[in-house]
Amino acid sequence: MATTSFTLDDLRRILREGAGEDVDLDGSILDTPFEDLGYESLALLETGVRIGREYGIELDDATLTDIETPRQFIEAVNEQLARASQAA
Repeated sequence: MATTSFTLDDLRRILREGAGEDVDLDGSILDTPFEDLGYESLALLETGVRIGREYGIELDDATLTDIETPRQFIEAVNEQLARASQAA
């Protein structure tokens, strides 16, 4: 996919697809720890797999287990998208 930017709205959509619509991800959550949002490491690994399939990138498990907030997740995805874009 030719997408060059991954946003908070993209992350919200993918998290909701995995956890259901009843998850409260509204408001200013960029710096809220995933633990406080009700997400554990296994859910984040699954989210990484979903993002990888959709955006054609690979997020390694070590990176995903170090991510603590949505802001960090978005930054990691955008780094991979930039690398993929440069390699193409």
